[in-house]
Amino acid sequence: MPANLPPGLPIVPDGERPSSPLPDRNAPHRPPFQMSPEEFEEAVSDALQLIPAKAARAMDNVAIFIEDAYTPQPGENPDTVLLGLYEGVPLTERDSWWDAGSLPDRITIFRQPILDICGSRQEVIDEVAITVVHEIAHHFGIDDDRLHELGWG
Repeated sequence: MPANLPPGLPIVPDGERPSSPLPDRNAPHRPPFQMSPEEFEEAVSDALQLIPAKAARAMDNVAIFIEDAYTPQPGENPDTVLLGLYEGVPLTERDSWWDAGSLPDRITIFRQPILDICGSRQEVIDEVAITVVHEIAHHFGIDDDRLHELGWG
């Protein structure tokens, strides 16, 4: 495991891993894949099972939600589209006072943007897995640049 990853976080791809189905900007437009909210929730649950047990045990005070789409905040580009979002204080930045009444960190997986870029059930499952791992890695203090280097960007 690379030395700059927090202990207990072996989210380093070993062998085959999901690849992002993000479409080529020049590819013809295709309709979004259709999947019920229940099936999508099952895909998120399955993705959570992919998290190594040691990393899952190390997660602290984090809740995972599914919403239809991200709503850009005031001052953000109104066309902002996110597949997932981590909101909270990463484990690497918490101090001894953090536990005193802190709300859980929040990971949100956005259903419709994922369906919009996927053309099959397998692509949805793969993209959900990538998004879940990506957002959980933020909980462990891993930034976007490092996630891209590791292939989870």
